[in-house]
Amino acid sequence: MSLEVDIKKSWPDFRLDVRFKAEREIVGFLGASGSGKSMTLKCIAGIVTPDEGVIISDGVPLFDSDKRINEPPQKRRAGYLFQNAALFPNMTAEQNILCVMKNARDSTQKQSKVKDILTLMGLGGLQHRFPSELSGGQQQRVALARILMSEPHILMLDEPFSALDSYLRWQLEQELSTLLGSFGGTSLFVSHNRDEVYRLCDRVIVIAGGSVVADSDKWELFNNPQTYDACLLTGCKNISTTSKPVEHTVYAEEWDMALDCGAKAADEIRYVGIRAHDLILTDTINLPNSFEYDIISTLRDTFSYILLIKKKNSSSSQTLRLEMSREKYETMKTPPKYVHLPPEKLLPLAK
Repeated sequence: MSLEVDIKKSWPDFRLDVRFKAEREIVGFLGASGSGKSMTLKCIAGIVTPDEGVIISDGVPLFDSDKRINEPPQKRRAGYLFQNAALFPNMTAEQNILCVMKNARDSTQKQSKVKDILTLMGLGGLQHRFPSELSGGQQQRVALARILMSEPHILMLDEPFSALDSYLRWQLEQELSTLLGSFGGTSLFVSHNRDEVYRLCDRVIVIAGGSVVADSDKWELFNNPQTYDACLLTGCKNISTTSKPVEHTVYAEEWDMALDCGAKAADEIRYVGIRAHDLILTDTINLPNSFEYDIISTLRDTFSYILLIKKKNSSSSQTLRLEMSREKYETMKTPPKYVHLPPEKLLPLAK
């Protein structure tokens, strides 16, 4: 299974310009609200028609503006799970699934398949209930069962957990992880939740302003985001602007320190990031990239403490976020005098 997408679509106040390829894998789409994630899926599904470009599934063009090909949604074999379940309210769970089973003519065969898929989705005994009689998580599972019974080549999930509470989100995520792992086609998973994407997906595509700004293995993206948007969307809270670069060194203005860009060309770097758990408190004065600090506030999270700190006597208003385990914080009698930003943990970022 393979998918190739290279499309453009313009509106008065927004332009979508997306290009990527996917194989038999689970690809996550990260991006802020309004970045173009859902619109990309709608173009693939045939709900929205691009202005130009191509969408090719397993070598078969679903859309090709030059050749004037635009297959209708029902012929694309692309299952789309919306943020809300989008079930027919006047049909039972069983009827919602049966309505997509056009290939199975035998009534007994249809009933058997529906029973099997309901059992697989943990919905046994609920086949005669209407959507209003099902919980949010159950509705999503019925919707997913309906998609799977249509035998799609492409499975697209558009923030499927957004309407669920935390417990149901986790429960459905575990079930979905198993299903996606056994699905034989291409899966596209849209979310603005970094943790969901990292747990479920093999690869991550970051979309910002209607365009792909990063596309890589999820761990490579986390360790080396390369761009401001990718760094921000992968959870980095500490990002500084840089002054004009000199040769292979850039200057982090708010942190008042210079760093080597390594293999990157210095004139490409406009920001520097460091993750909250990579900051180190120390009493050692001669470490590079270390300075005295003031604690602005302390926040207790579920399993950690978050310190908002600022460079002592600095005119900058920027604070740094430092995160440490509860055990380490609670056994710390007196906070060390300096904060250390390990040079190897700094992330040079292009605009």
